[in-house]
Amino acid sequence: MGFIWFWVVAVMLVAYVVLDGFDIGVGILHLFVAQTEPQRQVTLHSIGPVWDGNEVWLLASGGTLYFAFPLLYASAFSGFYLALMIVLWLLIGRAAAIELRMKINNGVWRAFFDGVFFISSALLAVFYGAALANVIRGVPLGADGYFFLPLWTDWRVGPQPGILDWYTVIGGVVALVALAEHGALYLAVKTEGELQQRARATGRVLWIALFALTIISLPASVIARPDTLDNYRKYPLTFAVPVIVFLSLLGMIHFCRKAEDRKAFGCSCVYLSIMMAGAAIGLYPRLLPATTGAQYDITIDHALSGPHTLHVGLAWWGFGMLLALTYFVIVYRMFRGKVPVESGGYEH
Repeated sequence: MGFIWFWVVAVMLVAYVVLDGFDIGVGILHLFVAQTEPQRQVTLHSIGPVWDGNEVWLLASGGTLYFAFPLLYASAFSGFYLALMIVLWLLIGRAAAIELRMKINNGVWRAFFDGVFFISSALLAVFYGAALANVIRGVPLGADGYFFLPLWTDWRVGPQPGILDWYTVIGGVVALVALAEHGALYLAVKTEGELQQRARATGRVLWIALFALTIISLPASVIARPDTLDNYRKYPLTFAVPVIVFLSLLGMIHFCRKAEDRKAFGCSCVYLSIMMAGAAIGLYPRLLPATTGAQYDITIDHALSGPHTLHVGLAWWGFGMLLALTYFVIVYRMFRGKVPVESGGYEH
């Protein structure tokens, strides 16, 4: 059951990153790719019917984590409480910007919420990347399973790190560029004309940065956490992960240059999914590594709920996922196709 629930949570987090990732990417690019008011309305309209539904995967992941691995949930909140509150405010900021921007026909009003939308989206990407890097690197867990992290210490990876160090900064920048690329390729799929051309051009430029950062981030993870490769050495087939990562990167630029936008976006989805899966493989069976010693690691066995909770939860989770998938299939099918500039302002 521990193995099943570990990958259940991992899959739900991957779904959130892939689906809400293009929403966040659109927000990062909103001020740059869209240069006129009609184009900015189109960028918002491109995510209008789906952005709030995509965020359900984050809530579902948190709820699943709560009843499947309660010790991890408690420990993570003890050390990441401030960061989680900031993420909450950024999510609120994005939602407010999307919902309120078109309520008043005033340039200053719209400009203010354009800025809120951009800042909230960009910082969310950075926080998510830094958070994942903190989990991979490990945190200074004590014997009681709790920890405290200052914002930074000496910027080095060690027994007493801060939230920010050289490795977590790399993680934040990788997430920022990866989600911006994801958003650019999504806009190329959903838009047309000048906005589509600018989205494609932005995707090609961002790809160069993403390729370089990916090359840097993979060995950086091994340096920050040398035992990351233990599972890869134990199961050599998992070395397909970095191969698929680079193939998906090559697919992005190849299809973007050929203006095959759906295939380019599909490669971006694969890239994000496999990068997340690779991190999960490196962690397993740990849920939260300790920089203070392996004896303090929070593992699946230590954090797992009781058998009755897990079996009953699995049945209800399956039912809930069936409903969620049905909803998403219907919404995305109804929202297929382009968003024309003539569609007018965004209405939720």
